[in-house]
Amino acid sequence: TSRLDILINNAGIGTAGQGAKRQVSADGYELRFAVNYLAGFLLTSELLPLLKASAPARIVNVASAGQQAIDFSDVMLTRSYDGVRAYCQSKLAQILFTVDLAEQLKGTGVTVNALHPASYMNTTMVRQARVTPWSSVETGADAILNLATSPTLNGKSGLYFDGLRESRADAQAYDAKARQQLRSLSLDLIGPASPTSKEQH
Repeated sequence: TSRLDILINNAGIGTAGQGAKRQVSADGYELRFAVNYLAGFLLTSELLPLLKASAPARIVNVASAGQQAIDFSDVMLTRSYDGVRAYCQSKLAQILFTVDLAEQLKGTGVTVNALHPASYMNTTMVRQARVTPWSSVETGADAILNLATSPTLNGKSGLYFDGLRESRADAQAYDAKARQQLRSLSLDLIGPASPTSKEQH
């Protein structure tokens, strides 16, 4: 039978600079919210039954220290768009999802944690933003692998790490009402795609 021991949600689009125009996904959602957050939310929802059947299993959400509170009156940033804001909001959404999912997964043997791997790693995303890289990709990879494999994290869930150190995310991540709002919105946006998501709804 198939197993899934570790799921790492790492796909992302950067800020693309201040002057970037607002872009949308094929579904018409603001692109950074769709790619950086909603895609991982949907994929994780679809894979939860397999992860639970494979327990102990781990989910790692690769977020960022760049975080801005979600404005639930304009999540898709239709009123005033800014690429940096779009990126930072999408990354905080990942962390709200991490804390929320950790509560739902209590007792299943599946843990979920998020991290900022390293600042301005030498990646295409950073180079496209015309930033001189500060960190190596290897530094970031080590931090991600720590969450994926370290025995010291057995059973630990709902945490946010800055590199190898446990840290605190933006205050909105610890607001139960905001997390519930994001979950409801996300389930509405992905629609009937996922049997698991319908169950959670």
